[in-house]
This record gives sequence, C-alpha cells and structure tokens, in this order.
Amino acid sequence: LPGPAGTGRVGADFNRNRGPHGAGSGSRLRGLAAPALPCGFPAVTWPVSASSSLRACWEKPDWFLCASLAELYSYTEGPEFLLNRKCFEEDFRIHVRDKRWTELDKNQHRTHAMRLLDGLEVTAREKRLRVARAILYVAQGTFGECGSEAEVQAWMRYNIFLLLEVGTFNALVELLNMEIDNSAACSSAVRKPAISLADSTDLRVLLNIMYLIVETVRQEAEGDKVEWKTMRQTFRAELGAPLYNNEPFSVMLFGMVTKFCSGHAPHFPMKKVLLLLWKTVLCTLGGFEELQSMKAEKREILGLPPLPEDSIKVIRNMRAASPPASASDLIEQQQKRGRREHKALIKQDNLDAFNERDPYKADDSREEEEENDDDNSLEGETFPLERDEVMPPPTQHPPSDRIACPKGLPWAPKVRLSHLSWHQGEEEVEQVPAEILYQGLLPSLPQYMIALLKILLAAAPTSKAKTDSINILADVLPEEMPTTVLQSMKLGVDVNRHKEIIVKAISAVLLLLLKHFKLNHIYQFEYMAQHLVFANCIPLILKFFNQNIMSYITAKNSISVLDYPYCVVHELPELTAESLEAGDNNQFCWRNLFSCINLLRILNKLTKWKHSRTMMLVVFKSAPILKRALKVKQAMMQLYVLKLLKVQTKYLGRQWRKSNMKTMSAIYQKVRHRLNDDWAYGNDLDARPWDFQAEECALRASIERFNSRRYDRAHSNPDFLPVDNCLQSVLGQRVELPEDFQVNYDLWLEREVFSRPISWEELLQ
Repeated sequence: LPGPAGTGRVGADFNRNRGPHGAGSGSRLRGLAAPALPCGFPAVTWPVSASSSLRACWEKPDWFLCASLAELYSYTEGPEFLLNRKCFEEDFRIHVRDKRWTELDKNQHRTHAMRLLDGLEVTAREKRLRVARAILYVAQGTFGECGSEAEVQAWMRYNIFLLLEVGTFNALVELLNMEIDNSAACSSAVRKPAISLADSTDLRVLLNIMYLIVETVRQEAEGDKVEWKTMRQTFRAELGAPLYNNEPFSVMLFGMVTKFCSGHAPHFPMKKVLLLLWKTVLCTLGGFEELQSMKAEKREILGLPPLPEDSIKVIRNMRAASPPASASDLIEQQQKRGRREHKALIKQDNLDAFNERDPYKADDSREEEEENDDDNSLEGETFPLERDEVMPPPTQHPPSDRIACPKGLPWAPKVRLSHLSWHQGEEEVEQVPAEILYQGLLPSLPQYMIALLKILLAAAPTSKAKTDSINILADVLPEEMPTTVLQSMKLGVDVNRHKEIIVKAISAVLLLLLKHFKLNHIYQFEYMAQHLVFANCIPLILKFFNQNIMSYITAKNSISVLDYPYCVVHELPELTAESLEAGDNNQFCWRNLFSCINLLRILNKLTKWKHSRTMMLVVFKSAPILKRALKVKQAMMQLYVLKLLKVQTKYLGRQWRKSNMKTMSAIYQKVRHRLNDDWAYGNDLDARPWDFQAEECALRASIERFNSRRYDRAHSNPDFLPVDNCLQSVLGQRVELPEDFQVNYDLWLEREVFSRPISWEELLQ
C-alpha cells in the first residue's frame, strides 16, 4: 500500500516480514551490531512498562514512513549519508570515547544534543555546516549503529523528539531565514551558467532536518509517550501560529517559492521546499480525515443535519468500470482484430507473444484498444491510494460502518441551494489555523499561486525544455555530469523521479488549501480559486492530462535499492543498465496516480457551479482528453473524471451524447444525482452564451468586499463595513449626544421641526 508520501506499494506479493525488495532483501548488513531498544527509550534499559506495541514497532518497519523518507532525497545525494555520519562521529568521539550513541542514557543524549545545538551558533560557515550535518545524522536515526530499517525508524523517532525537546527546530528556522536573505549566495547563483547540487548544500541540510522533524512529529504512533503527545500538540500550534517573522512557517516557505520563481534565488532546492510546505500544511491544518471531522463539528454547531455519508467510505466501496470506447476506437479495433485474425491464420505460435505485448508504448493514447466493450463489465481489482491525503488506510470496518445505498447508486441525492451573501452585525473571526494561514497568505496570494503553477508547468511531462523556463533541477544535477551510459541512465531516472515528486507535492498543497479554505470561509476558497483560474490553471491541468496517461501511471522512475533507509543498512547490489531499464516490480506508480487524482479534484473545485469556467472546459476541448483518462481502471480517478464530463455534457451537443452512451451510463451509475440539475440534456437555462469576464468580475467584487471588510479595517471603506440591519437592535442602542446639542435642543426643535410645513401628499407619493 502507498504511504503518506505516495511512492507506492512495494510489490504486489508484498510481505512485510521479508521487506520491500523480495526474498533476496536479507543481504549482508552494513551497520554494526543492532542496539537493544527502539522507539522512545535509550538502549541501555528496556523499561517494564514498555508495551508490546513498542516491541512490534521495533521488529517491523513502517513502510508508509519509508515511502515518505525516500522521496526527500535524490539519488545524487547518496554519498552525503556517509558524510553526515562522519561529521557526527568525529565530533562525538571528542566528548564520548568509549560508548556509542545507542549505548547512552537519555540524559547523556540530551547533553550531547544541546552541545550540537550550541555549535549552530558559530560564525564560521564551514563549522556550522559540519554541525548541521551531525544533527542531520541524528535525525536520520544514527543508521551507522543500526542493522535494519526498523531500527533506523525507531531511533529516528526517539532522536527527533529529543531534538525537538531541546529547541532545535526554532534554531533551524533562524538559520533558514539567514540563508534565504543571503544575498551573496543568491548573486553568485544568478551569475553561474549552470547550477548543481553543490550550490544548495547549506539549504538542503537544513530543509532535510526540518522535513524529518515535521513528518515524524505530525504522525501519531502506537505506544507514544505522554510527553511526546504533548510536544506534538504544542509543535502543531506553534508551527501554525504567526511566530516566524509575524507569520506562520508555511508563509515563509511560500516566500521561498516566489523568490525562486522570480529568478533571484535559482539555487533554492525547490523539491525539498515544496515537500516541507506540503507536510507543514498537513501538520498545521490536518489531512482529509481531520477535514471530515471538522466539517461534521461545524454542521453540529450550526444546527445542520449530519452528513448523509462519508465520501471516502463511499469511494472505497466503488469498483472501477471498464473504460468506454469512442467511435474511432471501435473502427480501429475492428481493423486491428481483422489483422490479428489474419496473423493468427498465418502463424498460430505468435498468438501468445502478441497478447503479451506492452499496450502502452504508443505515443498517442488514442491508439490504445479496448479489450472489453461490455457496458456492464467491471474491473475487479481495486487500488487503494494515499493514507492521509486521498483516503484513510484500508482497514476492516464493521458492517454498521458501511453506507446503505440503493444498488448501483452509491450517493444520496441532493438539491443545491444558493449562499446568502449578506451579513448581520460584527463578525467574530475565530483564529483557527486555516484563518491564520489565510491572513498570512492574503497580501501575496496571487504571486504564490502563479509561482506554484510555473513550477508545475516546468515539471509536467508534456512540457518542452525552453530557454526561458524555470530550472527545477538545481538540487538533483551533480557537479560533474555523467560519463558512462549507466551514470546517464541513473541520472535520467533521478530527474524524472524528481519531477514526479514536485508535481505530487504541488498538487497536494493546492488541494489541501482549497479544501481547508472552503471549510473556513467560502470567500477564502473563491479568492484562491479565482487566482488559480487567472493564472491559467485550467488549461495547465488539461495539458498535463493530454499525454499517454497510462504510460505516466505505469512509469518506473525509481531505484528501490537506492531509497532511504534501505540504502544505508544493506549492502548495495551492483547496478546494471538492464536492471535500471527494467525498473521495479510495481504494476503502477502510486505517486503519479496520486498526483493525477489531486489535479482532477482541483479542476473539479475550480469549475463546480461556475458556468463560465465550465465553458472553458468545453472551449479547450477537454472531453476527449478526459475520456482517455478513463482508461485508468481506478475507481477514484474515474469518479473525478466522470464528474468533469458530467458538468459539460449538456454543452457538448446531442451527437456527442448519442455517441458516448457508455460514458453517460457510467456518470449515472457513479456520480451523485442532484434533483434540480438537468445535466443530461441541453434545454437548461444555463445552456446560454457565456460571458467569462462579467461573471468573474462580479465574483471578484464580492471577494474584494469580503477581504476589505474583514482584513482591512484600518483603511476600510465605510460602504464595506458590516451593517446592523436589525430594527430592534438599532433602536435599542444608546447614543451619546454632544453637549452643545443639548444646550441648543429647543432651538433645533423650533427650526427643524415646528417651523417646517409638512406636505403629507408628497410624503404619501
């Protein structure tokens, strides 16, 4: 199963006790003898209170965490693991001569951690870097003293909570701030004709430590100590609070993204920045499970009925349908079947080889053939996805937990009602993490959205290399370019993997922010969504899907034996060109499937109930692109493709609907019905000429009134201030009159009331 980072399942015949690399994974261990104890306790003692769950954590590695850790490092960073270990051990031996790290008690660990923290305050850059590498080695689990991946993870968790306890994260934030403002490094990178891994060394070390801290602390583990749970809550609160330059930590990372895209800091390691940004948003705001519980809580507070179903649970029970075939596909199939029968008559022995060919090697995915044209056929195999961000782990649920829906109609139908845009009285804005983050992003949110989409465009597989495009490979290219075929192939895999991880991180960040802002306040969501639309997000996502999507889903851009932490505790086998070309044994690349689903969900959120944006889907000819994406037999991905096809069906014409009845049937079976939405026919009032500018300008005016009223009170226009329109409240207010008015009250009555004739006829008119 894929982990939170989405690198994917580690083999169809996966056995946790054997490891992710098959039966041959028990190769000779590189490390020293195994320490005595994992997971929260020093190796000298095993407390009686240690639960069996701790021992289980020690005996078996968490492959979800392995997937998250592996994507942090490029394969070109491999030699730095031993360099980090060397920096730590040289310093450690000065203070502790006769013991290893895993043999010290907790007080000794804390003493040395504080000593390392003091070393970060030296002015010499080279010394500071060596100390930072030593801290990174501690955060990586002191793997040199471990004999398995499980031990590395256990000591990594213990060490990271130790580092957090002594205040390491705040010190790293100060150093990161200093590196961001390092004008000398920025100007040097701008002048260089080619930037490599060496230009981002200081930043990469800092970002690696911070990522390990955020990713480890945010995840609860069975058997965590009480003080660790308290530290987790405190860390989450501080990470989302405006404590770093009077803004949340996520805003600082967004600033790095915009500075990189502006060309002022081309040496920033953008993949690590985006991964850390994603995990920070997950840590501070919460994942989709937290969103679901927050939504239920808000509905209860507002007196609304509970949600009829949990979308994640409904989708989990869905099965993927066989993809539809277009008219041109059917004609091609008949021709190919005729050729196939002719070949079978010529030589029957070639039949097996013909059926075992790779159907995804064609550059044009429209040439892919359908093997099953039955409208009612279903694909039996289902593919579970991300644990935190797309769906919760596929656990066994009691029968009462399942959703009771009519057969073939998984969703309870709804009726859509319009949002009321008026407000009564002053608003009390609750300072929840999403609200604090929005306030921090608000001044530069358009620039942040443009920067993310620029990087997404540069990382898309359909993008061509241009001289004016952003260089996103600064933190993957080595100082010396490869000289052999094997090195070139390894670097090629690394570059493709690097781009996939960037796409994954950006898509996850955008989707999480859209969902959290929508739950917090609809206009926050609309503000972010509108700037994504203005930055051409809709055609960019369609461009992303206008490729051989099956080739992207089945890509094998990974070298499992080089993934961390496997590579630091096992003797690495000799890599060959054949093994690199073969790739891993995974049928699908879960990372890319995760990215595709995220992008489809973003596209749905941008276009839902927006007539002008729906017409953009029609104008950009998205229907054939989306229909080809249905070839991926995965229920969740098919659902969001069908949703996008549903909203534009009535605009595609009668002939399209007539020729795509299989798609129409799939929409009816899998997408929620709205009783007042005549989606299947073109006689709706919405099927009218569209004016993109007028609709977007009206929405933008409403958003600006909201932002000005709520966040610009010091210089606000009186027209945008909240108005108390309750008659009883207004008449009940006590108004203090000035003293001169009270003195001259009788004179005012005589002049303004008694002396003025009243024309009752005019008043009535």
